[in-house]
Amino acid sequence: MLLAEVAQATQRLADAGVPSPRTDAEELAAFVHGVKRGELHTVKDADFDARYWEVVARREAREPLQHITGRAYFRYLELQVGPGVFVPRPETESVVGWAIDAVRAMDVVEPCIVDLCTGSGAIALALAQEVPRSRVYAVELSDDALVWARRNVEGSRVELRQGDARTAFPDLDGQVDLVISNPPYIPLTEWEYVAPEARDHDPQMALFSGEDGLDLIRGLERTAHRLLRPGGVVVVEHADTQGGQVPWIFAEDRGWTDAADHPDLNNRPRFATARKALP
Repeated sequence: MLLAEVAQATQRLADAGVPSPRTDAEELAAFVHGVKRGELHTVKDADFDARYWEVVARREAREPLQHITGRAYFRYLELQVGPGVFVPRPETESVVGWAIDAVRAMDVVEPCIVDLCTGSGAIALALAQEVPRSRVYAVELSDDALVWARRNVEGSRVELRQGDARTAFPDLDGQVDLVISNPPYIPLTEWEYVAPEARDHDPQMALFSGEDGLDLIRGLERTAHRLLRPGGVVVVEHADTQGGQVPWIFAEDRGWTDAADHPDLNNRPRFATARKALP
């Protein structure tokens, strides 16, 4: 069994400041030995693969686990990821969960959903999978991220386009039931506090957005208002430090109602929602 090696790797990753050392040590062992994490006990000592220490060293240097294994898990999906695309985070799963509930509550037969700044395609694919009769559209500006998104959405119902989220989908104006986005929202002033996995490996375009981090969200507010039908809903992820600020962007005098903030699983403010006002 790999117990001794995994224990040693766990200690090395912990010493390097990796947030989840045991989980990552086991995931890497499973990846190298071609088994699921729950099957590590089936790997015999004689079958130990020394390449394990190579991938442990990469994780020790704070290369993202998902870049090493080439896969990321998001809700019920397994996605292909790597350099050039933002790695989806667990916090975003609760954002998508709220959106799915909101769409189901609308009681629309074939809801129209738009994902702005789709990255790997995680949000769009989760919505397409869990809201079976939905029509899902996604947009991504980055050439590098688009390569990964195209791989992930292949064979799905998601319609993927390349373009700027602020001007995307003019053909859908006034027809969309839900607009959702996990945009860049980190203030440039916070650069030094960002975890090395994100700062050194995620694309800068997916992380930072002006001095206060809200530049793109301000732009997306106008996009969402243009796309949504009256009564349609927008859902935007933000940093836990921006809880009080984002709902104010979706102000009543700009055509919104019911603007509110919502916590993630750790009870920190994580995303804002608003409804396009009826005429």
